[in-house]
Formats: sequence, C-alpha cells, structure tokens
Amino acid sequence: MAISDHELTEAWKTVLALSRLEPEQTVTILTGPNTHPQTLSTAIVAAQAAGAIVNRLDMLPVNGARAHSRDPLAYVGSTPLTGNAAAMAMCKASDLVLDLMLLLFSPEQAEILESGTKILLAVEPPEILARLVPTEEDKARVQAAGRLIAASTEMRVTSAAGTDLICALGQYPAVLEYGFVDEPGRWDHWPSGFALTWPDEGACNGTIIVDRGDILLPMKSYVAEPIVMTVKDGYVTRMEGGVDAELLWDYMEAFNDPEGFAMSHIGWGLQDRARWSTLGLYDREQTIGMDARAFAGNFLFSLGPNTEVGGERNTACHIDIPLRRCTVALDGREVVREGRLIDLEAAQ
Repeated sequence: MAISDHELTEAWKTVLALSRLEPEQTVTILTGPNTHPQTLSTAIVAAQAAGAIVNRLDMLPVNGARAHSRDPLAYVGSTPLTGNAAAMAMCKASDLVLDLMLLLFSPEQAEILESGTKILLAVEPPEILARLVPTEEDKARVQAAGRLIAASTEMRVTSAAGTDLICALGQYPAVLEYGFVDEPGRWDHWPSGFALTWPDEGACNGTIIVDRGDILLPMKSYVAEPIVMTVKDGYVTRMEGGVDAELLWDYMEAFNDPEGFAMSHIGWGLQDRARWSTLGLYDREQTIGMDARAFAGNFLFSLGPNTEVGGERNTACHIDIPLRRCTVALDGREVVREGRLIDLEAAQ
C-alpha cells in the first residue's frame, strides 16, 4: 500500500537525526534511472528541513549488457562513479551521501568512506522504508552481536535439515548494520538489522542445506526443494538437488569466475520487524529483499566478494542466502537456536 509524502518525510527526518546531520552540512543524493521518485523528493525535503546544503548527482546506468537481471545486485563491482573523478570529488566533499542508486561492493564506495564522508543506502520501496525505520534499540542489539563476533574465533552453524558448517573467525572485522550512519566514514543500509563478518580465508568447511522455504537472492525466490552445498577450504565445490540447485549453479557459472563460489559474509538477522514472508508479496523488480536479509533469527550467508572489509576478492557475482531454523554458535555459545534469537546481553 502506498504511503503519504508526509509519512515518508517524517521517516527520513528520523533517520537523518539518528545520522547526526547538522545544519550547514552538505548532503549529496546519488540517483539513477531506478531511484524511486517519492524516496528522492522526501529525502530532499527532510535534508533541507534539517538545514543541510543539498545536491543531487544523477548518474547514468552501467553494466546493463553484463548483468543477468535488472536487480541492482545482479552484477557488482564497477559503478557509475568508476573513473568519474568529478563525481567522486563531489561525494568526498560531502558530509553525507544518500545512495539511492546502489554503490555496494565497489572501490569507489571505499574511497569515499576513507575521506570521512558517511554513506547511507536506501533503495527499498517507500512503504518498506517507513515500516523499518531504525531505532537506537536496533543499534544496541546489533552492537551486542558485533561484540560477540569480535571476541570469537569460530562460528558453527547447524540445522535439523543437515547443515553443519564451521568457519574460523578473526581475519576480518565484524560489520554492523543497524540502519543509520552516526560516525564519520560509516556506511549503512536503511532498512537493515544484522551483524556479520567474513570467515578466515580458506578456513570454512562443511555442508550447507538450503531447505524448502529458504531464500535465494538476487533471484528473490523461495526454494522448493533442498539444495545441498559442499564447502571445502572456503569455497562451494558442489551443489546437489533439483531445479533450484541447477538454476543457481548455472547463474553463478555464467560469471566465469571461480571466486564467485567463495564463502563471503556470514551472520544472522536481528530485526524483529522484518518478515520472512514479505518477499512473496512483491514483484521481483520492486525490492532487493532486505526483509529476507534481516528477519530475526535467520542465518545469512553470502558467496562472492570480500572487498567491503579490505579483501581482494572483487568478483561481480554476489549471492545472498538467508536460511531459517538454524542454530548459530560462536565458540560454542549459541546466539540463535533453531531460528530463534537468544538474549545476547545474557549470553555475554
């Protein structure tokens, strides 16, 4: 259901206040051909109401001939800012960049952040943004999870379906996504609500069962029959199952890049207002599936790049797969049990 401009403007005001936007600061809004006009117009009004100096930087699309779908996460890496020194200078001269285009997994994003500029990504439909406005409580919950990740050397994930995966931790930092950017050089995504990290290189082994009802992204589909993945030394070496397994394998093979089969980020959802079922209510091109990534108690794992945390695996293939009903343990301490969150404060 559509929402009013007033409601979305108020949501933006809340997020910008949480992001510590101050009068006379400069906000640059990155837009592209798929930017939602209501998201853009209300962002401008809210930023101006906060006393900011607001610019809009509209970029032309790239990768259209390379991507295998219209989803903005179907091909990651090069962006409209690649090789665009003028646009990069504008972003780095800003206090806050509102990314309504999607720069994820790009060297340009990392360079902008290194300059001290904050980046907030917001590309979901307006009604999803309004339903999942972040809070300080979201931040506290995600930070608690991040502290546990940072103090751990191993993550083990099991399930009644047969998942048994062990990943060594410590090479890469914990990444916290709680929906706003309240520190210089911080990136976040509205909406979100999860904590994650990357396993040590070559140190992830076991079996993952993508069971019925689990979700494949960017396909944005619920799995109809189980997919059995064999993980050896940090790479998925085999996928077995029915049509879902064949479709996923064929899609990934099309990138002609073995690094696309590497284990990428691992973590779990912490957003109790996000729902597993929401993806079934939208056409595929309407959403990138943030409810699926963030719903409380999922185990979210990814295949592909690790450049977000300083790694060198810059593959264009990026797969996110949230699983239900898993148990996630850090150094033997359960943080999710059979798809249900455990009180993190009590677990510390």
